[in-house]
Amino acid sequence: MYRSYNCGELNASHINTEVTLSGWVQKSRDKGFIVWVDLRDRYGITQLVFDEQRSSKALIEQAQNLGREFVIQVKGTVIERASKNPNMPTGDIEILVSELTVLNEAKLPPFTIEDKTDGGEDIRMKYRYLDIRRNPVKNSLIFRAKVAQEVRNYLSEEGFIEVETPYLIKSTPEGARDFVVPSRMNEGQFYALPQSPQTFKQLLMVGGMDKYFQIVKCFRDEDLRADRQPEFTQIDCEMAFVEQEDILNAFEGLTRHLLKEVNNVEVEKFPRMRYDDAMRLYGNDKPDIRFGMEFGELNKVAQHKDFGVFNNAELVVGIAVPGGNSYSRKEIDKLINWVKRPQVGALGMVYCRCNDDGTYKSSVDKFYNQDDLAKWAEITGAKAGDLICVLSGETNRVRAQLSALRMEMAERLGLRDPKVFAPLWVIDFPLLELDEETGRYHAMHHPFTSPKPGQIELLDSKPGEVKANAYDLVLNGNEIGGGSIRIHDKATQAIMLKHLGFTEEEAKAQFGFLMDAFEYGAPPHGGIAFGLDRLVAILGGQETIRDFIAFPKNNSGRDVMIDAPAPLDEKQLEELSLKLNIKS
Repeated sequence: MYRSYNCGELNASHINTEVTLSGWVQKSRDKGFIVWVDLRDRYGITQLVFDEQRSSKALIEQAQNLGREFVIQVKGTVIERASKNPNMPTGDIEILVSELTVLNEAKLPPFTIEDKTDGGEDIRMKYRYLDIRRNPVKNSLIFRAKVAQEVRNYLSEEGFIEVETPYLIKSTPEGARDFVVPSRMNEGQFYALPQSPQTFKQLLMVGGMDKYFQIVKCFRDEDLRADRQPEFTQIDCEMAFVEQEDILNAFEGLTRHLLKEVNNVEVEKFPRMRYDDAMRLYGNDKPDIRFGMEFGELNKVAQHKDFGVFNNAELVVGIAVPGGNSYSRKEIDKLINWVKRPQVGALGMVYCRCNDDGTYKSSVDKFYNQDDLAKWAEITGAKAGDLICVLSGETNRVRAQLSALRMEMAERLGLRDPKVFAPLWVIDFPLLELDEETGRYHAMHHPFTSPKPGQIELLDSKPGEVKANAYDLVLNGNEIGGGSIRIHDKATQAIMLKHLGFTEEEAKAQFGFLMDAFEYGAPPHGGIAFGLDRLVAILGGQETIRDFIAFPKNNSGRDVMIDAPAPLDEKQLEELSLKLNIKS
């Protein structure tokens, strides 16, 4: 056998034990008469020792020729370490090596395999198999496995059945572009990779499975914003004979279980917030409620005061930054420049200092007196020592801008503690969104989301006011899950598709299989899908998902390690009946 123990489990209780270890050379220290080698595997590091008093000259020379990342096997005796290392689980012992075998030599790695490496992100992605040897990445992948296992444990205990659904499916419009796969045996026809198993999990409910889940890969061919991947993993779930409250209660339970088992954190409250309130108070539909700085709408107290910037704005809105009055004028100017960056897009920012003596000093004092500014403070909740930051403009745009500023200030003030978890349900989303370019409505979630009871009639007269029977679970300012109660009868589904611009023929061609299934006794049903990558990152105290994915792609959707995507040769194209028409 290659090893009798791993490199992380030996301690003082094993002294005088004969052992066999295998692993990678982390580093070595050669003093001439004595050589120490750190041997690493997934489980830890064990120090090896070769010295001239107890080791042969040939063995010492062999040790001196070891390079970083050589794969070796050693046999030897566990002895007490003269200079103990209390920071290592194996720090009380070392292995006096009697036999050394090089299993594989290694080239010098392009970056150091250390917790703090000298390799940049691009080079580490190219050599991802080396990066995985580093503790930060290795531990993130182990952490992900633990979360996934806890998900399976909990849902299985709750009576959910894990069912696999196909990867080669039919292309259906779900908001993003499909990745398509040509069929060699069906000339001119294509499969699509699923953006989600949405229709299949609904069909499983028609099939009577009652409670389904799956940890499943999903695919979306979309322009990649920061921290997105073209392939991602969902915890996909569906339940029959449920209403919205049943879903929320069930998956609060899963979230509590994960926080307790993975982070040893107990969370009792899962507040509910309407979508309209989230937008009004925080400027986005996934607010971070670990801290305050709620929006205060100032139209009534800031307009009609001869200040044209505010008077001409659709919305005037501000936040109170705790302790912000300590900012110098130079620091405030930098903040104004920050909101004017293209990524935020504000034209400027008005501010008001809340002095300790109860007075106010604003950048627009020419137009507003102390009583006016006191009303600003009242509406934004500002106290003495705070700084009121005010933006104005078109409602949706200015809310997004102030939301970005709120999150930036929270980051600067240290208010986003990754060890604090604040879940939130956002409910009562609009059913439809208006595409300003085309003038057509599209589904905010997907075409199978049910409207709130009693609102289906509004689709003809006031489609923008119809609320969806939908919900998102937000954790620390990130959407970790979203779902809805589904439409489960053919007539309602046909009405929904009609309002999304499908003709009867198009609806039948795209979704005929699902609508036909509804005619065979479909139960009321609903579900939710968690983004596993994001959930794991947040539980792990981070917000970037890449280190929690074994082989991620870059921001261009490329796998730089295997150089994919890549061209097909002419023979493959001919077999698939494909001809390229690449526009330069």
